[in-house]
This record gives sequence, C-alpha cells and structure tokens, in this order.
Amino acid sequence: MTQTILVVDDDEDVRSSVADALMDLGYRTETAGDGRQALAFLRAASFRPNLILLDMMMPEMDGWMFMTEIRKLPELASIPVVIFSAYGNPREVAGQLGAAGYLRKPLRLEELARAVERSATPEPGS
Repeated sequence: MTQTILVVDDDEDVRSSVADALMDLGYRTETAGDGRQALAFLRAASFRPNLILLDMMMPEMDGWMFMTEIRKLPELASIPVVIFSAYGNPREVAGQLGAAGYLRKPLRLEELARAVERSATPEPGS
C-alpha cells in the first residue's frame, strides 16, 4: 500500500508543489491550508497518514498550536511530523516540539525526499 503524507501549509503554491513532488516520488498526498483544517481532516479521516509535513507560520492555527493539539490526542500523537519554515531555526524548533525532522524553506526535492523516507511510518507488512 502507498504511504500517505499530509502536507499542511497556508501558501497554496508551496502546498501544491510539495504535494506534486511527493506524488512524483510515489506517495499519496492530502493537503490542508492551516493547522485547524489539518486537525479537522485527521479527526474525520478513516485512516492515519504515515507522516505530516507541517509549516510553522500559518494563520488560524500555526504549527506550534497544531503540535500542542495533536499531542493531546492519543490516536493522533504517534503520527510523525516533519516541520518546515523559512524563519528561525527549524532544527531547534523540531527538537522543542519532538518533531521527527525539519526542513528549511525553500524546500529542495532531495532534502524533502530524504526527510520523508527517513520519517514516515512504514505500512504494515513492509
């Protein structure tokens, strides 16, 4: 079964280009425009993504708030999250939040592919 990645970013161009790149690499993708939309999707979905790629700076619910909320929900807390940001030190933020990894914007395809491969939970039986 194909791994599913949830891409969360308020910039539609970034969101769609990351999703397209992941699909080209063989992943299935879902997208959300902010943390609130991502949380609603996760609560309603009949499956769990293998990984969440999360922008930190978003309106409505930013990456910090999203991580706080997801960690409160046992059924969602184990989903690995890779954060990405153009601001600050994503490595430091990832450590503070307990994220599986980090990427700095602008994203490079090779770095994206490595981070996803390294961080996504495997499908059962893989």
